[in-house]
Amino acid sequence: MKLRDVVAEKQVIVCCGAGGVGKTTTSAALALSAARLGRQALVLTIDPARRLAQALGIPPTGKEPVEIDATVLAHKGVAVPDGGSLFAWMLDPKVVLEGVVDRFAPSEADAERIRKSRLYQALGDVITGLQEYTAAEALYAFQQEARYDLIILDTPPSRNALDFLDAPRRLARFLDERTLSIFAPDPNKKMGAVLRAASSLVATALSRTFGPSFAEELQSFLGAFGKLFDKMRIHADGVRTLLRSDKAAFIVVASPDEAALSEAVYFKGRIKDLGLTTEGFILNRSYASDQPVEAPGDLKGRLGDHAPFALRDGLDHLEPLAEVERARIEQDRKLLAELREEGEETGQGALALPFLDEVVEDIPALRILSDYILAAR
Repeated sequence: MKLRDVVAEKQVIVCCGAGGVGKTTTSAALALSAARLGRQALVLTIDPARRLAQALGIPPTGKEPVEIDATVLAHKGVAVPDGGSLFAWMLDPKVVLEGVVDRFAPSEADAERIRKSRLYQALGDVITGLQEYTAAEALYAFQQEARYDLIILDTPPSRNALDFLDAPRRLARFLDERTLSIFAPDPNKKMGAVLRAASSLVATALSRTFGPSFAEELQSFLGAFGKLFDKMRIHADGVRTLLRSDKAAFIVVASPDEAALSEAVYFKGRIKDLGLTTEGFILNRSYASDQPVEAPGDLKGRLGDHAPFALRDGLDHLEPLAEVERARIEQDRKLLAELREEGEETGQGALALPFLDEVVEDIPALRILSDYILAAR
């Protein structure tokens, strides 16, 4: 499938890869491409570069995605047809978690009790993987609302970026009813002798270690939070079902350095281990262009002896730089061919996006990347 078709047809795209390969700008360029095709696109980003965030108009905090003004895009040379729109949102785990509490709590009183707890305020530090869980939750919630034709998730910049796929299930296991019955027993339910003894032992240990007030607050918090468990488990299953469906696509982003191929293969394997499929690879910041490159010597030969001496002398001085660039082009084309070979057996493609700068930080640059995405075969 062409990358253009992926952008035009899928409902979810997950961009993954090692840190520093440009996933954020690639995600934004994919979303911009979808908007240019007349789709309502949302990019969920983890931590965009400051200037890119400013260019897109993404506030550092916010409870809702922000629509990028079409007149701003038009002023920057990006035409978006009727029906197309580009939204962006910086993922804020606290905002997402507040939404989970508000939607899933059985009553406003339960929601208020959770929000007022000191443990809830520090939940980001207490539960490992909260950011990954909230990324999955936000993705699923937006997709279920059907407000957007395409949602693109920019995953965290680490080898553990795909933990968000399994985070809902791991968090659900943590909130397992058996676990909660030990830490926060329901006084209205009967308990077996073993669980009752375990619960008493845990309560005593907590009280002695942290004091009676903390132990009581922990039990109160877990008792209230545990009421969200069933719906959180349903969403956890929903996330996995969505990402395993043909509505979703995983794209591995790589950069042209020595570790690029091994990192790309690692992420492809990690995706496969999770029972999912990689749609293809993007070699970002690359010189692997299909355009012919004319050497200074060739231009000098075409100009002949009638060209001014200063021009011919300048072309001679450019030749060493051109040699370095030719070597870089050859290296990047070889890497692109290896990525294509890696995905050949499963029909995955590989696309090279051009090197524009170390950091892409404005809308015109995103438009150039989008041009490549929409034109790619």
